[in-house]
Amino acid sequence: MVGCSPDPSRDSHRIARLLIEKGHVVVPVNPAAREILGEPCYASLSQIPGPIDVVDIFRRSELVEPLVDEALAVGAKIIWMQLGVIDAAAAARAHAAGLTVVMDRCPAIEYRRLF
Repeated sequence: MVGCSPDPSRDSHRIARLLIEKGHVVVPVNPAAREILGEPCYASLSQIPGPIDVVDIFRRSELVEPLVDEALAVGAKIIWMQLGVIDAAAAARAHAAGLTVVMDRCPAIEYRRLF
């Protein structure tokens, strides 16, 4: 989760906790933190050891493009942009590269809707 906050009052922290509670492995990416929710935190996607399935982006829309580039470079399968995070050009590039793209959606809302 790119932009995951160590602050429990932040949405990114709450969503990361929810995903962990639902059985997902969440790897926080935040250059200002060492650990979040008991998981080691990395400064960038390229520093994460092992494969990355989903890149969940909790950053401003204007910061998405380089994150999509990095996600493509590390072989991610899915780009998920949180509510209010929209970059149609970056989404189109990721989609053209074969990635599944979810934009302007929240996993917590989708969990409630689907399950």
